[in-house]
Amino acid sequence: MRIAVTGIGIVSAAGIGKEQTLATLRASRSGLVAAPSHFRTRHALPVGEVAPNNEELARRLGIRHCTSRTALLGIVAASEALADAGAATTDNRRTALVSATSVGGMDLTENFFPDFIRDDRSGRLRMAAHHDCADSTIAIARYCGIDGFTTTLSTACSSAANAILVASRLLRHGVVDRVVAGGTDALCRFTLNGFKSLQILDPAPCRPFDASRCGLNLGEGAAYLVLERADETRNPYCLLTGAANTNDAFHQTASSADGQGDYLAMRKALETAGLSPLDVDCINVHGTGTPNNDRSEGVALRRLFGNEVPPFASTKPVTGHTLAAAGGIEAALAVLSLHHGEIYPQLNFTTPDPELNLVPVTRYIRRPIRNILSNSFGFGGNCTALLFSNRP
Repeated sequence: MRIAVTGIGIVSAAGIGKEQTLATLRASRSGLVAAPSHFRTRHALPVGEVAPNNEELARRLGIRHCTSRTALLGIVAASEALADAGAATTDNRRTALVSATSVGGMDLTENFFPDFIRDDRSGRLRMAAHHDCADSTIAIARYCGIDGFTTTLSTACSSAANAILVASRLLRHGVVDRVVAGGTDALCRFTLNGFKSLQILDPAPCRPFDASRCGLNLGEGAAYLVLERADETRNPYCLLTGAANTNDAFHQTASSADGQGDYLAMRKALETAGLSPLDVDCINVHGTGTPNNDRSEGVALRRLFGNEVPPFASTKPVTGHTLAAAGGIEAALAVLSLHHGEIYPQLNFTTPDPELNLVPVTRYIRRPIRNILSNSFGFGGNCTALLFSNRP
């Protein structure tokens, strides 16, 4: 059974919607800003921030009740994806939502506790009520009119990619007829402080695979794909032909030196598609900019492709690392790359790492693409690769 991508919705530091996002990528612009502006923090670090604040997003959506930023971003992207697919939730097709997040409603929770700690009779409890990860999924489903199957995934940086993988299985087994799949995450003090404590935040714009790389830049955003069985669609963007999830079980936050999880995810994605490494035309790599992660992914690329590594690039210097949403945002960008026949450049790269000797694409290229890999490799060794292919 073939699975088709029929709709795309995306919001990130690169812009709101497909058109703004494509304009940013094609112009080789970064969406990073010098420091967060939507919450107070002592850390002046570059981040990929979505420009509108919560009040502006809520007005845009016509929402008047207390809603987490994670849910607001997810609603923007999921509703765009459904509209793009021409999918009316009032029709007879069974529509599901598989949504991923890491921080959930933490942006509201962390504003509740300072008042509550000073006086346990104070603080707006409704803010803490949105803390659970599933709350954003429920909010998205209600806004979009999805009253069927819903579920929430949280597997770190591979979360949204795993949501897309799960969506394909739901379709293959006939559980539903259409799935909105992806993820959403918002910047907040919790994640900024947490990654700062791990000492993996770069004080400058990140430089994936560069010899001088020293960390990542956090970002926020959301992206969803609408997936349907190909024989029930007309003129889809492309097909999801391969998907695989693996785990190297190496460390809570570090990737293995031999890139085992990364390698197996890519290899198994190709196997499920019935393709070989030679069939891959380009790769949207995970490419966080940390020394460990890029080294692991680079080793895996060499193991799988040898000296014939396809053109590749990381889009994180444009969007920042959006955590659970990363797999959804980068899958959406991979689909757009495939659909339009273009490779988006990686910013900030100057010097190859002598250990890897890998050079990403650094300029905008137009060329036909048959198959593109999208990699999402998370904490805990949870690694997922998605393979998208042009329609035969």
